Amino acid sequence: MKIDSMGVALDVQVEGTGRPVVLIHGWPDTKRLWAKQVPALVGAGFQVITYDQRGYGASDKPAEVEAYSLPFLALDATAILDHLGIERAHFVGHDWGAAVVWGIASLAPERVDHLVALSVGHPSAFAAMPIAQREKSWYMLLFQFAGVAEEWLTANDGANFRDFAPHPDFDAVYAEYTDGSLTPGLNYYRANVPPEAIVGPPIELPPVQAPTMGVWSSNDFALLEGQMKNSGEFCANSFRYEKIEGIDHWMQLEAPGTVNGLLLDFLPR
Repeated sequence: MKIDSMGVALDVQVEGTGRPVVLIHGWPDTKRLWAKQVPALVGAGFQVITYDQRGYGASDKPAEVEAYSLPFLALDATAILDHLGIERAHFVGHDWGAAVVWGIASLAPERVDHLVALSVGHPSAFAAMPIAQREKSWYMLLFQFAGVAEEWLTANDGANFRDFAPHPDFDAVYAEYTDGSLTPGLNYYRANVPPEAIVGPPIELPPVQAPTMGVWSSNDFALLEGQMKNSGEFCANSFRYEKIEGIDHWMQLEAPGTVNGLLLDFLPR
């Protein structure tokens, strides 16, 4: 179904009945990222809501860079809840989706039941990381260069992209991503982590009130452990940290049984 959020049409899929869970993907995926989680959650008695974030898949792709700033991304999620008549839901986010759920939990705590962040920790924890994390985040600077980043990622049928981001389903993701989502996906970085952010004031968000679980995988090519492990400092309720050994960034695809087990253990039905 299509749901309107401030004039942006979002492609939304709802499966199952029961306590609602919203799953939010990140870069460079679509809602298809959750294909191995949705059946497990539906089978456990949840209503599962997935959607293509703005700029991706079958959702609208605004041209303006500022349309991809975090407040708009968070409002997309609450617009979906409003349309479906849902007051509160569990939220699970990965990569940019994790940044979005942190934002929702901080700015609209009344809409969040339980929170799960996969891979990406609280924005303040990430901002406080040492130079080693900055080195791993080198691509965020590259992505600021409109045109240059697009050309680098697509050169030689995506050879640089494939080497840089070892997605386990790369061919399918690359085909989706280059079918209209390339620049919108990069605009997430341009709108939210411009170079000025390196020297700007620290991020200040209200403490997260929802019970929270953060999950990090030890072979993540882009993210160090501390930015997730230290996220508990910004949670006023409880914070549970889980590490999955030997798995890269896309844990939902590489270790679905482990991820599903953690979700079912943490999220109340």
